[in-house]
Amino acid sequence: MTEQIIIIGSGFAARQLVTNLRRQDKQIPIMLIAADSGDQYNKPDLSHVFSLKQSADDLTQMSAEQFAQENNLKLQINTQVTAIDSQMKHIICGDQKLSYHKLVLATGAQAIVPSIPGRESMVTFNSQGEYRKHQSLLQTASRILVLGGGLVGTELAMDLHRAGKQVTVIDRAHSLLASLMPAELSCRLQHKLSQMGIRILLNNELVSIDKTDTELAVNLLDGHIVKADAVIAAIGIQPDLTLATTAGLKTGRGVCVNRQLQTSDEHIYALGDCAEIEGKIMPFLQPIQMSSLTLAKNLLGATESVIFPPMLLKVKTPDLPLFLAGDTQRDDLNWELSLSTEGIAARGFDAMKQLRAFVVSEQHTSKAFMMLRELNN
Repeated sequence: MTEQIIIIGSGFAARQLVTNLRRQDKQIPIMLIAADSGDQYNKPDLSHVFSLKQSADDLTQMSAEQFAQENNLKLQINTQVTAIDSQMKHIICGDQKLSYHKLVLATGAQAIVPSIPGRESMVTFNSQGEYRKHQSLLQTASRILVLGGGLVGTELAMDLHRAGKQVTVIDRAHSLLASLMPAELSCRLQHKLSQMGIRILLNNELVSIDKTDTELAVNLLDGHIVKADAVIAAIGIQPDLTLATTAGLKTGRGVCVNRQLQTSDEHIYALGDCAEIEGKIMPFLQPIQMSSLTLAKNLLGATESVIFPPMLLKVKTPDLPLFLAGDTQRDDLNWELSLSTEGIAARGFDAMKQLRAFVVSEQHTSKAFMMLRELNN
């Protein structure tokens, strides 16, 4: 059998892997299977489409066909993989059976939509395809409710407001960015959003959505009703485990892999938003870049382990940008906080006075890379 590598998925992780494979081996057979058009776009750009007045098609950077040609790979677009037969080492796509030597799951994750009455009225915003599906509604809506005050929710809320929308943000947490940093450090962003005119409802949640001919009535846990033209679910993502389950692979929140990105089947690997690396899901660009480099080497015969140093995370809220790194959620850190007209500069130290985390905003973001080096020492 030809030693073919099959990659299921066409997002950032899959493309990074192809690029790294081709840097090391120009000829090994690679097949890329995409459930969608497979066109290349930069997912973080979704955070700014409304203020920049961009359509979904404006985000396209390269067609799938051009990418396939430039990287000497076989391509199947708009193709749904329905099952994996790990014993026979082939995948099933409708009537097709495609054999692999090594298989990579880069199937990504889906946006979580809460199971409430009226959930079908909510839209998701996790891909170019989802934006394309809902762009007419979102571009014409004047009142938009964003469910989720995390990274994606806050970025979307600011961009929608900058585009002239009336925006409400709802989150069950007591502060914005609750999974990323202490409330004392996110309060500046919360204040900025409120100052801009964005309505923020914390310690609250949706219980149902009623749809009429002209609007949505969003019923909240505290009894209030918010009227909106559109509701965006931005409370997180759920890794796609469908194919991993059919192959009998070990799964947790994601497809479980070791530091070599190998699943419980030695011939199958997982990468990107769908992968759970030793208990952690890391759906950010830098860890995916590092993982794809390691995996490319391992697919070609190496046995390297991916190691993640502290990495910088950017909250892309242009009117108040935030950078953070390290264990910002550790309960035992002592924070040294500098607050001025230039923004926030916060350092978190452990009991040994070792820097373990930092958060900087606005003009202090210029210090982020220097602080990151200190964190890595």
